[in-house]
Amino acid sequence: VLALNGKITKVGEKILASNGKEVNFSSALESCEEFGGTLATPMNEEENTAILGIVKQYNRYAYLGIKESETSGQFKYMNGTPLNYTKWSRYEPNGKGTEKCVEMYTDGNWNDRKCNLYRLTICEF
Repeated sequence: VLALNGKITKVGEKILASNGKEVNFSSALESCEEFGGTLATPMNEEENTAILGIVKQYNRYAYLGIKESETSGQFKYMNGTPLNYTKWSRYEPNGKGTEKCVEMYTDGNWNDRKCNLYRLTICEF
């Protein structure tokens, strides 16, 4: 039980968990879906803070379950619905179609990034 301390967090109706692995976006999403979840997707400040807790524990940036839509600069949840909460870092998002994924920094702010970088996997269930 102690080994999982802080690696599994409950926030609202969600359970967040990380395997500590750093992989590209599609591999991270695949591993979450394999277990019946999806990538961690903050829908409010409380959820963002809970995800940040795991990011800080590993001290690694993590991918979020958010992607750029067909419209450059517009981001949406994996299910296609528009974002109802954001925490972009200053001057972000700035990739204009070249950075289609979103990562969380170790301060809880977001940045649009290329999807082929290795980032921490955090799933939500």
